Amino acid sequence: MSQNNLDAIEYKLSFPDLAGHRIHVQMTIPAPQPQGQKLFLPAWIPGSYLIRDFARQIERISAHANGHPVDIRKITDHEWQCAPCTGPLTLSYVLYAWDLSVRTARVDNQYAFFNGTSVFLGAAGHEDRTHHMVLTAPDTQSQWQVYTSMPCAQAHPQAAQRHGFGAYEAHDYDALIDHPVLLGEPVVSTFTAYGGLHELVFTTPVPGLDLERITQDVEKICRAQIELFEPEQPEAAFLDSADRYTFITLVTENSYGGLEHRSSTALMIPRRNLPTKSQAQAPVDADYQSFLGLVSHEYFHTWNVKRIKPAVFSPYDLLRPNHTHLLWVFEGFTSYYDDLFTWRAGTISKRSYLDRLQKIITHVHQGAGRFKQSIAASSFDAWTRFYKQDENSPNAIVSYYAKGALVAMGLDFTIQARSDGRRSLDDVMRYLWQHFGKDYYRGTPKGIGEDEMPALIEAATGVDCSDYIARYAYGCDDLPLKELLAGQGIALQWQTQSNHPGLQARIEARPDGLYLGTVHEQGAAHLGGLSAGDMLVAIDGLRVHTQQQLDEVLGAYEADATVTIHAFRDGVLQTCAVRLFPAPHDQCVLSEINP
Repeated sequence: MSQNNLDAIEYKLSFPDLAGHRIHVQMTIPAPQPQGQKLFLPAWIPGSYLIRDFARQIERISAHANGHPVDIRKITDHEWQCAPCTGPLTLSYVLYAWDLSVRTARVDNQYAFFNGTSVFLGAAGHEDRTHHMVLTAPDTQSQWQVYTSMPCAQAHPQAAQRHGFGAYEAHDYDALIDHPVLLGEPVVSTFTAYGGLHELVFTTPVPGLDLERITQDVEKICRAQIELFEPEQPEAAFLDSADRYTFITLVTENSYGGLEHRSSTALMIPRRNLPTKSQAQAPVDADYQSFLGLVSHEYFHTWNVKRIKPAVFSPYDLLRPNHTHLLWVFEGFTSYYDDLFTWRAGTISKRSYLDRLQKIITHVHQGAGRFKQSIAASSFDAWTRFYKQDENSPNAIVSYYAKGALVAMGLDFTIQARSDGRRSLDDVMRYLWQHFGKDYYRGTPKGIGEDEMPALIEAATGVDCSDYIARYAYGCDDLPLKELLAGQGIALQWQTQSNHPGLQARIEARPDGLYLGTVHEQGAAHLGGLSAGDMLVAIDGLRVHTQQQLDEVLGAYEADATVTIHAFRDGVLQTCAVRLFPAPHDQCVLSEINP
């Protein structure tokens, strides 16, 4: 066995209880710390900025060395301490894995999916060593295969063949937790883009799935993004990657989401969002556009956040929040480019792109929180506010994704205008790739400082945009979207969503009636004394149990009319006099000027 293998941290994973949703792990540390080995499990997963407490799913843990038990005790929410011993030290633990999300782990007889942050204990002081993952097939699922971008451990005695069980290798702990794994019998398609093999993996069959169409569209998006970052030598876009890029898609009934990794992504998509062969001649619908946009978003992260990073992520501190004001760059820029690349690549029409853009503009402008919180502050507060939203969030916070996308778009247009069309945001992304991302995993990692973006943009384009960034990224001003879009030949107008007055509240239809969700600040419901969570009963004595009934009743009134609304709050009947407001002009409509 090579010295590399002798020194490696090794994890043997088995799945003897699929029905119980458990993963059994045996971890071996060849040379534990003499003073006693400390262990940790990440408290969060990079890309999802919330403390997740993955350690709570460890049900049993024990330690042995040289045939004798070693005392192990938990010392914090996420850390353990072993007594001093001579190596090798072996940890045995069992994890409960039954969370259908892209962030954690899910195991049953259909498939097993997991992220390393939920499964692999870290050996403090040994993070830079080689790490091996050795997978054993479940006894009842011997036909399963393995899908991950983690390289095979070619020198290991149990070396896996690609898609087979056995040993896989990561050159350090950071890499180990950055390659999610799927075990099962998925639907798979592949393509090669500029020398890079790409795998599309879907967990469950979709009747009539048009895999050929999906493959062609995703390939177009990937090629277009590669060409952005490496226009002269596109094969150089993945200098440090594994030998493939893997899209792992968890096909669900209704759930949606995505999480980026250095050479792969985990996606979660409702099956209705995937095209079928019966729709072959139909235009790309909104559901499929959402899937393509998600693919585009997570793939763009291959460069923007997985290699081009804020300095505070270089490296990550996996046991506590890593605060940065720059998520508007890493998520906002990515959110701008995701739909843009579905259009640039030719997978959707310009009209479809404008339809998606106008929805983002509408969403941002319907939240009063944009006047209270900047996207830079939203970035910093992601850990405590953005990822912990409640019914009042639209009144209190702004999304560094949604408004961040609009700020990125406006920055792009501003750079173009101030450079007489010679430069754009594309030049900024290429500059960041060349100076921060290209060698990130091959040398000393370097991230972007908290105050560096204005200078970096000027270095990339020759354009000073510090005033724009101060006003719209670090301030709360609304973007001059009408003027910015007009410079691109696009007209913006505002219209009402409804012809009748309303309550200015989000209505939730439940089996037992209508409930108020978000009550918009200074709207009719708020000023009339209604609150989030109230169940509507009647308006002027007329029952409102369904959305249709509510629309019919409100449609009978003129704006500024005062009505009596009865509602239950915590089982107590409330009577409120509510003056109805006219429907707001908050629906964005975009059209081409002289198309």
